[in-house]
Amino acid sequence: MKKRIVSALLSAAMVAALLTGCGGSSSTTSTGTTSEPTASADTAQDAGGDAAATGGSITVAAVETAYGADMWQAVAEAFTAETGIEVNLTVDKNLEDVISPDMKAGNYPDVIMRAVGAEAGMTETFIKDENLVELTDVLSLTVPGEDVTVGDKMLGGFTENTITQPYGDGKVYLMPMFYSPCGLFYNAGLFAEKGWEVPQTWDEMWELGDKAAAEGIALFTYPTAGYFDAFLYALMHEAFGDNFTNVLNYGEGVWETAEAEQVFAILDKLADYTEATTPANANDDNFQKNQQLVLDNKALFMPNGNWVIGEMAEAPRADGFEWGFTALPAITEGGERASYAWFEQVWMPGGAVNQDLGKQFIAFLYSDAAAAIFAEKGAIQPINGLAETLEGDAKIYYSIYDTGAVAVLDAFATTESIEGVTIRSTFCDPINSLVTEDKTIDDWKAQIIKDNDTFRANLK
Repeated sequence: MKKRIVSALLSAAMVAALLTGCGGSSSTTSTGTTSEPTASADTAQDAGGDAAATGGSITVAAVETAYGADMWQAVAEAFTAETGIEVNLTVDKNLEDVISPDMKAGNYPDVIMRAVGAEAGMTETFIKDENLVELTDVLSLTVPGEDVTVGDKMLGGFTENTITQPYGDGKVYLMPMFYSPCGLFYNAGLFAEKGWEVPQTWDEMWELGDKAAAEGIALFTYPTAGYFDAFLYALMHEAFGDNFTNVLNYGEGVWETAEAEQVFAILDKLADYTEATTPANANDDNFQKNQQLVLDNKALFMPNGNWVIGEMAEAPRADGFEWGFTALPAITEGGERASYAWFEQVWMPGGAVNQDLGKQFIAFLYSDAAAAIFAEKGAIQPINGLAETLEGDAKIYYSIYDTGAVAVLDAFATTESIEGVTIRSTFCDPINSLVTEDKTIDDWKAQIIKDNDTFRANLK
């Protein structure tokens, strides 16, 4: 079920799997005036250190997802028109199968678009082998055809996370591409009818919960417990702040702190405000019944991703229903409001021959021209102001980071397989028992503390 994040928390970039198309393989190749990539091309360095290209060629390999292959061809052609650099392009659903033989022979693409989290694990292999080109300097490059830098255009948080900075050294090795925000969906029409404001803090959330309860409406529901992955990442980011990375690496004693108590207190209270029928339907067969609660005005908020709009497109709904989307409320007045996002990545293998020209291509991916081509196919990048150009429901959820929400993109560190213990069983599934009162928050806390030690002992 590609729309449900049920294997949660094992990878922070499952969007790659969510977007991968089904069926057979297809490939697109565009060959420029030079049939092989050139080891050197005529370039000039300006004062800012950008490479002003005047020729040459690069090889680019991109996975074909549900967005299709045509958009990559169009972007490659636009890049060549702008810079004079020819692009030898390969786009394929089974990208690893297509490019691996050449890479084994020492012939690497200059740029690869393939996210972590794919079944083949190609990107993870390059990361583990430290076989990536550092791309921190791409942020200071002027976008070809524009007068701003890549860093100036980037939404906050998308290059400051454990995925784009896999070695924890403050250096960027993978650049963020298409993303999918996760947050709380609600019926904006109901809020307008009742004159209710979307809560900005958790205290306001509880106040609204009491108002809704007086009218027979629950404050909260969730499709399945697996949806607490993105929810919990955002909540932990708000609570732990600078200590968030330590949480993701299973730091000793991290769940016995004042910050952890804030998380437990919110989860405990949220369970009290959750529609009672939710756990019974929180499974792969009946999860849409929980989502329907929001459409029927029987629950106000549910954690979800942007796919829910299409997933429930044909479902009945209350009169005046209108999708609304918001980040998690802040823990304190004026505090951070966070929203998790799945995102894909583009990177450069260490064996790339034309690294300067390849970086120019990566910089061009954030141009207005490229962004418009991608957006036409529904592939949205983390670019400031891009959400303002979108229409309809897409504008609702993609504008979340333009209105003050902090993007959370990190993930729990990978561990060896542990029999009987998973990230989901520790951090997500117990919410069902908390709602049914079969488990107390102290029970859940004890489980997290115990399992956290186990995860730390099995870090890869």
